[in-house]
Amino acid sequence: MRLAKPRIAPVQDADLTDEQKEILAPMGERVLNIFRTMVQAPKAAKGFLAWGNYVLSKKNDLPPREREIVILRIGYLCRSGYEWTQHVPIGQRAGLTDDEVARIKGGAGAPGWSAADQALLRASDELHHDQFITDATWAALKAHFTDKQCMDVVFTAGQYTQVSMILNSFGVQLDAGQSLDPDLRGF
Repeated sequence: MRLAKPRIAPVQDADLTDEQKEILAPMGERVLNIFRTMVQAPKAAKGFLAWGNYVLSKKNDLPPREREIVILRIGYLCRSGYEWTQHVPIGQRAGLTDDEVARIKGGAGAPGWSAADQALLRASDELHHDQFITDATWAALKAHFTDKQCMDVVFTAGQYTQVSMILNSFGVQLDAGQSLDPDLRGF
């Protein structure tokens, strides 16, 4: 975690406006700190949730496991402890093993990745560092993924770069019951 306390405080239930309640209602009983923070700007939260729902839905043609590789690599590169903590269990439910989660930190050069996974990791790195996928990496993606899936790699990396910027800059803290990966201390 980059900040020890929030810069933008998450809204507590007793302080929610009707508009904020309406935005958070579909989330049910457990509303994460990121969303409690985002509703401080309700109009932005609505737009953010609409796009985020696309990226995490079946409308995104990347299979869930592959999508989570991109999300976790971007979260790691952005040094977003909150994002990493939220998405490790999501990635595991999508089929990532504990070993694969650990290797995401090492990127495409870590041993044991398939060619498709290496392409996803390289694309994530290139988008993070240069906001551009090179021809060589694009060709590697195209060897395994459709045009729409390649687009969804870019959409996913972009969304989770923005998410990481929000989390890091606003100081969103881990939710109750969560703990930071020891490898990520100092993030």
